[in-house]
Amino acid sequence: MKFSIGYYFFDENENPISYILDKNIDKIEEVYFPWVNIETCRSSLNDTGGYIDWSAQERLEYDLVGIHKRNIKLNLLMNSNCYGEKSISEYLMKNVCSVIDRIESLVGLPDTVTTTSPAIAYIVKTHYKSIEVRASINMMIGNIEGMKYLSELFDGFYIRRENNRNLSVIRSLKKWADNNGKKLYILANSGCMSYCSGQIFHDNLVAHEKQISQVINMKDFNPYTCWNYYSNPDNWPEIIRNTSWIRPEDIDNYKDLFSVIKIASRMSSRPAETIQAYIDRSYDGNLLNIMEPSHGSLLFPYIIDNKRFPKDWFNKVSDCDKNCKKCGYCDKVFKKVFVSIGSDRNPYVNYSAMT
Repeated sequence: MKFSIGYYFFDENENPISYILDKNIDKIEEVYFPWVNIETCRSSLNDTGGYIDWSAQERLEYDLVGIHKRNIKLNLLMNSNCYGEKSISEYLMKNVCSVIDRIESLVGLPDTVTTTSPAIAYIVKTHYKSIEVRASINMMIGNIEGMKYLSELFDGFYIRRENNRNLSVIRSLKKWADNNGKKLYILANSGCMSYCSGQIFHDNLVAHEKQISQVINMKDFNPYTCWNYYSNPDNWPEIIRNTSWIRPEDIDNYKDLFSVIKIASRMSSRPAETIQAYIDRSYDGNLLNIMEPSHGSLLFPYIIDNKRFPKDWFNKVSDCDKNCKKCGYCDKVFKKVFVSIGSDRNPYVNYSAMT
């Protein structure tokens, strides 16, 4: 079992991506990366509110050559939620082909293209038959039918994050994928809320981020559902109960189900720390620091202490009927792992009553 990591220019210690690759050369299967001026499911690589980093293209191409020389696979992201009026256009086809042709001139064809767009999947399938076409996690494919519907266009599928802790469902997806010559992938460290009703809206905002930044927007409206929801401390236990992340310590429970596990690290403020935690199968710190998105600042000065999780955590949450009102296990765990920074004092414990 190896890892798929997100491309970044420099990590939290100002090291280039080559540093983490050389340190873990036999543990990393691929690097997934965006292209300059092509919409993906994250912010632009070189455009920050109109300020253009003109060196971004040169740095990206330099790094791609270095990654390729290390025999690490390349996974091109074209996974925006929307391409607007160009969504099924010849313009899009020419644009996609020009990017892939440019990459081929540098290092050969990318090994994989990951997309949310059936149109882009069709383009790649038609013009570059050797490239694996992978369905993005943002397509929210959670059952066999979802894979069947697009099986002619996609070679591999990221499973819907809400299935991460349901091993019986994963096994059924795995069986179908194996029997039909398809590959299955999983994202380990999503900090998103499960079944988030604001996800499509949020993904569309990111897809049109450039246009949105050019107009006057409402100053009193926060468009991010999770940040609004978690701004109320009463909802903080949902970070344990209603999420899909997998702790680094639990990742080997998936080794018979996935040959490659994705680590969200492209927009992380601590990409090297996050990647290393999963490679080492251990993390001593605030669990939110290695999630994407993190939400850590919302809880400050409290943290989710990863080393306080009980030993039966994974077995409990992976064999669960999701009847949270009846169970209460996750609420008990939250009270155990939720601590004040720099202290072992837990706000859920009445210390004065103990003295």
